[in-house]
Amino acid sequence: MNNTYGKLYLIPTRLGDNPPLEVLPISVKKIIEMVDDYIVENQKTARHFIKRVSPRKSQPSLNINVLNKYTEDFEISNFLDACKAGKPMGLLSEAGCPGIADPGAEIVKLAHQNNIQVVPLVGPSSIILALMSSGMNGQNFAFNGYLPIDKAERKSALKRLEKLSFEQNQTQLFIETPYRNNKMLEDICSLLHQNTRICIACDITLPTEYIKTQTVNEWKKTKIDLHKRPSIFAIHKD
Repeated sequence: MNNTYGKLYLIPTRLGDNPPLEVLPISVKKIIEMVDDYIVENQKTARHFIKRVSPRKSQPSLNINVLNKYTEDFEISNFLDACKAGKPMGLLSEAGCPGIADPGAEIVKLAHQNNIQVVPLVGPSSIILALMSSGMNGQNFAFNGYLPIDKAERKSALKRLEKLSFEQNQTQLFIETPYRNNKMLEDICSLLHQNTRICIACDITLPTEYIKTQTVNEWKKTKIDLHKRPSIFAIHKD
């Protein structure tokens, strides 16, 4: 590591609109109070989060670079200039942990290439929390992101994940756009083997949290509305 460079802190955020220090350790507050230079997905929500964690921190003192799907590659090359100038920086996810199902991975990659020390902070990851509470194999698992929207491709993907789970004893996790969650559960129930176990973990860490693992056959008899509720799905076929 280059000792003259500032460190890049990977700062986790909440998974919903609960008080930050209910789900985040005090170390996150200490780092936010120290750092003025940030890389974030959304400037408005990032500023709101920083203010909730550290109400007395000066908002005009913050220097914020935005990293999202509209950010050009040539812009990213300058995002770590504050670190190179010897100042600490914070990489802030929109929800959960930076770099996990999150565009921040590109910044972390760049930090390693530039010999900048990366410091991950403890915080909630919906993927890990769902796996922990699923009762499925936590020693061999895969996160698959979003499945295809096309009906035929989605059917193929679900069948493939079920087969992989059975052949490799591997838990398969994935997410869906929240307004399509109910349709995803319908597809799972119509396509997968009746004894395949499915975990649905939604609204994790929130007062409305719902986490349940049961077979496809049991899910067919369960009434649950997942519409617009952030959810993780997990599959395991024994």
